[in-house]
Amino acid sequence: MALTRGLIVVVLGATLPLLLLSHEAEASEVGVSYGTVAVAGNLPDPAKVSKLLKDNGITMVRIYDANPSVLTSLANTGIKVMVMMPNENIAAAATDTSYALQWVQNNVKAYYPATQINGVAVGNEVFDSSPDLTSKLVPAMTNVHDALVQLGLDDAIKVSTPVAFDALKDPTFPPSAGRFKDEIAQSVMKPMIDFLQRTGSSLTMNIYPFFAYATQKPGTISLDYALGNSNPGVLDDQTGLMYYNLLDAQRDAAYYAVEALGQSSVASTMKASGQDVGVSMTYTESGWSNKGTIKHGGGRKLLDTEGAASIANAQAYNNNLINRVLSGKTGTPHRPDAGMDVYIFALFNENGKGSSDDVESNFGLFYPNMQKVYDFSFTGSGAPPAQPTASWCVANAAVGDARLQAALDYACGHGADCSAIQPGGSCFDPDTKLAHASYAVNSYYQNKGRAASACDFNGAASVVFQKPAGERLLRSQLLTVSSLL
Repeated sequence: MALTRGLIVVVLGATLPLLLLSHEAEASEVGVSYGTVAVAGNLPDPAKVSKLLKDNGITMVRIYDANPSVLTSLANTGIKVMVMMPNENIAAAATDTSYALQWVQNNVKAYYPATQINGVAVGNEVFDSSPDLTSKLVPAMTNVHDALVQLGLDDAIKVSTPVAFDALKDPTFPPSAGRFKDEIAQSVMKPMIDFLQRTGSSLTMNIYPFFAYATQKPGTISLDYALGNSNPGVLDDQTGLMYYNLLDAQRDAAYYAVEALGQSSVASTMKASGQDVGVSMTYTESGWSNKGTIKHGGGRKLLDTEGAASIANAQAYNNNLINRVLSGKTGTPHRPDAGMDVYIFALFNENGKGSSDDVESNFGLFYPNMQKVYDFSFTGSGAPPAQPTASWCVANAAVGDARLQAALDYACGHGADCSAIQPGGSCFDPDTKLAHASYAVNSYYQNKGRAASACDFNGAASVVFQKPAGERLLRSQLLTVSSLL
């Protein structure tokens, strides 16, 4: 996981050659990334983890090495497994075909088919974590694939490499202008896409709306948009496409970046022969931190992200993601037929990634004792975040009248009962923008079950747990609350 993440608010469509076009969406699947970066061996035994996966209906897992204990524990479970060749092995695999063959024999063939290995990730976020290996990445992928061919495993097991979203140029707004960074676009990404097309594999990417939201300029991205909750959407006024979540904006930016590489020689040959030139995308990491702050070392700025990293937000994002994959509605505005195989990051809170209050340590669905951090379900029945018995949403006077009006208009247009603040209504007085906005956003918040994400309004409102001050304002807040308590 890289900390530097691109910021996207909306994706602009365009009519471009579609290197990634698939004729129809295939059934997508959701799994988990199972990391083991922990101190004092605080994560459970792999055999217990295998049972945990099965008990929770998790059918797909990605690991960050080819740990023998993990692979053995997953044998005969039916769980699909993506293993990883660590970055430190890439140079040898790129220059020595016999090394690549031996690695595949020791770490893949030795466990297959009892352990249902379906993919090999060659490295992880190499451009960020090991930039000196950039030129060796595609040769290593090629040699690993050739080893699978030699062993008769290439049909069942595909080769890719997880690419961090910040492989795209920053800023990535508008996403239709999404492009890979100049230093990797033609030299690495284009031959990688050729390889993926030739071998029928996926471009694998790590995409985190969390980091875009947590490090945004205040008010740039709404929380509901980042979480994938109900929201008014962001209109692309050039194409008429409407975007309802940040993840789709990021996905489309990646599609545009690949398309901008141009029609590859492999794709041209395949197209001429009538073959499908599609390359799918798999998201090897996506998730939301349930606690902490983003900490930058070397005396750099400490970013306070407590408002972003929370159990309620992590629960909302991951349940929305799971439910969307299970629904089959996985396309994007630019790519409506796109599938969305995704691995939620991560299975456990991993305390070896930093202090206990670092977001990197708190992406887990489970605590190390195997208790859920929050309710979720891989069958699509995850419960919404629990809320306090009484809470209110109040408008923030500091944002100014324009943003208060925007919050007021949105709330009244999306389910809030605003009749009482119309002229002559019981709560029309005090006739101020702040009072009317507070009434409207609170009505919306209460009607949405007091979900934390329903009181954001682009920073124009916030949740309070004490009764708002002011007799008339208090009365306007309580009218809606009283029917729910």
